[in-house]
Amino acid sequence: MKPLNLIAILLFMSGAVWALTRSERSVREIQRGYFGAIGPFLKSGSQTEAYARSFLDEVQHSKVLEAEIATVNREIGRLHIVESRYRELERENTQLRHALDFKKTSSFNVAAAQVIRRQPTTWWQTVEIDVGEERNICSQLAVLSNEGLVGIIDRPAKDRSSVILLTDEACQVSAKVEDSPEVGILSGQRGQFEGAPLLRLKFLSKNAALHSGQRVFTTGRGGIFQANILLGTIVSVEKGAEDSEALVRPAVNFADLGTVFVVLSKEPLKK
Repeated sequence: MKPLNLIAILLFMSGAVWALTRSERSVREIQRGYFGAIGPFLKSGSQTEAYARSFLDEVQHSKVLEAEIATVNREIGRLHIVESRYRELERENTQLRHALDFKKTSSFNVAAAQVIRRQPTTWWQTVEIDVGEERNICSQLAVLSNEGLVGIIDRPAKDRSSVILLTDEACQVSAKVEDSPEVGILSGQRGQFEGAPLLRLKFLSKNAALHSGQRVFTTGRGGIFQANILLGTIVSVEKGAEDSEALVRPAVNFADLGTVFVVLSKEPLKK
C-alpha cells in the first residue's frame, strides 16, 4: 500500500475513534458540523440529478419529435406528388376540352392527334404525332391547334407521322396582314435555340405601313394551307432598300404542344 493511502486510512480511523469517544452532545455537534459542511454538496448533487433527468427527458422528447417530423415530411412529399399529378390531369383535361370545342367549331374535317415525341436538338423544327396512314394521314396536310397553324405533315407512317413546324425555316407559308394589302412569305428562322422563337415575314412592299400587334393569316395560295388560318402577330418591321420584312410572334405556343389537329380535307365543311 502506498504511504499516502496508509496515512489517509489512519487519519480517518483516528477521527472516527475520536468522534465516538466524545459525549453525546459533542457527537451531535460534530454531526451538525459534518452535515452543514456537506449540505451544499448534497443540494448541488440533487440539482445535478434533476438537471440530468430533465436532460434525458428532453432527449427522449426530441427523438419523438424527430420521428413525428419525419412522418410529416413523408406525408408532405406524398401530397406534393398527388398535387403534381392532379395539376397534370387538370392540364390534360383542359387541353382535351379545348380540343373538343375546337373540333366542334372548326370549319374543316380534322383528325385529333397527340404529340408523342420531340427531340431537344430539333425542338423548334419537328415533332411526332400519334396518327398515321391508318387514319388516312398523308404528306402535305396542314396541322393546326386551337391557337393557329402548327405546321405540315412531312413523313406519315402506319400509326404515326412527323410534322414540320411553322418555326422551321423549311416551312414556308403564303401570308397576309389584316387590315393591309401586304402579302409575303412567312417562315421560321435558322438557329433559334433559346427563348420563344419568332417568325420572319419576307417580301413585303418597300414602304409597308404595318405596326406591332397586327395579325397575320394564311392566304390560301399554293394549295397546301387553307385561307384565314391565324399565324401570329407582328412584333416589328424592318424596311430595306427594295422590300420590307417583319418579325412575327407565333400564335401557337410551340414550347408546349399537346393536342393538335390534322386537316384531312382542304375543302371546308358545309354547315
